Formats: sequence, structure tokens, C-alpha cells
Amino acid sequence: MTNPVLEAVEARAGELSALGPANEALGRLDDRAAEILRDVGAIRMLQPKKYGGLELHPREFAETVMRIAACDGAAGWVAGVVGVHPWEMAMADPRVQDEVWGEDQDTWIASPYAPMGLLRPVDGGYVFNGHWQFSSGTDHCEWIFLGGFLADADGERLSPPRSVHVILPRADYEIVEDSWDVVGLRGTGSKDIVVRDAFVPGYRVIEYHKVVDGSLAAEAGLTNPAYRLPFSAAFPLGITAALIGMCEGALAHHLAHQRGRVQITGQAVRDDPYVMYAVGDAAAEIAASRAALLQNVSEVYDMVAAGQEVSFERRAVGRRVQAAAAWRAARAVDEIVARSGGNAMRLDNPIQRFWRDVHMGLAHAIHVPGPVFHASALTEIGVEPPTGPMRSMI
Repeated sequence: MTNPVLEAVEARAGELSALGPANEALGRLDDRAAEILRDVGAIRMLQPKKYGGLELHPREFAETVMRIAACDGAAGWVAGVVGVHPWEMAMADPRVQDEVWGEDQDTWIASPYAPMGLLRPVDGGYVFNGHWQFSSGTDHCEWIFLGGFLADADGERLSPPRSVHVILPRADYEIVEDSWDVVGLRGTGSKDIVVRDAFVPGYRVIEYHKVVDGSLAAEAGLTNPAYRLPFSAAFPLGITAALIGMCEGALAHHLAHQRGRVQITGQAVRDDPYVMYAVGDAAAEIAASRAALLQNVSEVYDMVAAGQEVSFERRAVGRRVQAAAAWRAARAVDEIVARSGGNAMRLDNPIQRFWRDVHMGLAHAIHVPGPVFHASALTEIGVEPPTGPMRSMI
């Protein structure tokens, strides 16, 4: 089965690669880069067919994000993050789907999902306030998913907490300019978002637990197994796929850089067995990371397609695979960059940009391994992990 988006990306790979420096200089995706992602259908891979989407297999989504990220890290990151939002929008109330895609099926949706806002109930809905960081690709989006907690009539957070995802149009939130000054992934334009006293109709609010346990997709009557994936399998997929793609891009540029390079000793790098061993080892590690991520999502997809429940233990193992793949690939990039020589650190050499982008991507919350590894180890020895941070990303 062919992947039409991946084929289209291959045809535009040179253009995407060439736009990397422009993305970084602007601090967001260049308009031309965003136009290419629209043209190839990168953001419609998980969008429902009813609204012009492709409903591709999540493995195909990940493979395409990897290829885009190998061209340019920022473009791949935006494709992975913004590209997963149609997956959740497919489960939302039909009224908000029509608001988002009814007139323009290429409308992009931003995030973040971090629960940094409060929803106070009022007649017909809620009043919403909050401040969020890290809204990737937000300049090119017209709607947004924002995480928050439900509050009581006095604006105090409910206890126990009830986490929700809130859907807002561009007119109801502010993008904070000059809020994205970072060392890597500068081209993603992952700026701050502020919401002040926005009215939100009740149908634009999604209870987070229904996305996690899959009940929202069931309520929406969605039959495509892609929409039955656990949130912890779907959301991290685009992010880690982008990071592994950046590692593949770094490796490709490293190989091109080393091909004719002569060390200060006068020895050609290709004749240095120590460097060649490190390059071969790094290539194997990056390939293993890619294979692990793709196999993991394929296995989970097959489970839900067969009507099987994805248990907490299996979700924890899946998150462990995903986080470990990111770290393995990033460590491999460190090994090759350390052997690229000083010229690789010049700002006109793509190697250093990929290296910075990889480490910025590794800093994302879903790549924090401690709680995930702890939880997966506990479940595998038959101990139920405690509620709280250890379970929140699983």
C-alpha cells in the first residue's frame, strides 16, 4: 500500500531542506514551508475522510513525519504535533468539527494540552482563563486545543481534579510574540498562549479521561482503529517520530560531511576505523529506534483493530518503548557530532542545527523517562503504580 503523503514529501524534500535556515531565522515556519506541508497533506493524515482527510494508518503518519523531520527538524516537529490534532478533533462534537473544517478543510489546530487553565461554569458553558507555553506551529493555526481543569462557580479547581481539553477559535486567544527564544527547534514558533475570560460553549469541552480510555471515540461512533488508539500511544507518536527523523537527518548530513573530509593529521576520515565504527554503531542505533517506534504503534493498532483492550501495563510498556527510542537515537547523534570536527559547528552547517533540534525535542515532557520506566517496571512485577505523576503520561 502506497503512502501518497510520503510520496509527495519525497518530491518536495529538497525544498523543505532548503527552508530550514529561514524557519530558524524567523522563529516560526516560513510561509513557504507551511504551504508545502499543506500541499502534501501532512496535516490531514489523521483527519477524518468526511472533512477531506486521509485516515492513514498511524505507522504511515509516523513514517511521513520522520521523513519531513529528516529534511528540517522544525517542519517535522510541526507536522508531528499539529498533525495529531485532527485525530482528536475527529472525536469531538460534530458542531465544532463543522466550525473548524466546514469552510476550509485545511484549517490547522494548535495546542498545548498541559492543564494550565481553569473553566468556571456559567449558563451555556464556561468562562476560561489561563496561560500556556509551547504552542508549536501556532502562527499557522486558526483553532487550538488547550488543557485545563474544571472549576466551581467561585473559580476554585474541583477536587478531585477533572482535566479537560478545550477547543477555541483564534479570536478567543492571544499568541504572545517574542516568547520563543530557544536553542533548538526555533523554527517551530512554539509561542505562549494567553486566554482571558473567553466564553466556551459546553460542546467545545472534552473530558480528558474519555480520550485516554477510548470511550470518546466509541461515543462518536468511529470505527477506524486509528481513532481507538490510547491517547498515550497517539499523541507522543508524532513528537518522537519527529525526533527520530531529525536524528536520521543529522546522520545523513554527517555522512555527506565526512565523505571527503581529511583530519588535521592528514588521514581521510573514511580511513579512520575508530570514526567509522562510531558512525556504523550510531546508524544502527537510529535504525533500531525507528523500528521500535513503528513496531510499537503497529502492535497497539492491531490490538484495537481486533477489539482488544489496551491495558495500563501495555500502555506503560508502549510509552517506555517510545521514550527509550528517543533517547537511544539522541545519544547516537551525540556520538557522530562529536566526530564531525569543528567545522560541523559552523552556523552554515546543518549538522549543528539538527543536533540542537534533537536536544530541544528530547526536552519535551513525553520524553522524560523516569516515571514512565518506573511505572512500566512496577506493572511488570505485578505492582499497581500509584495515582499521580507516575500515571499521568500513560
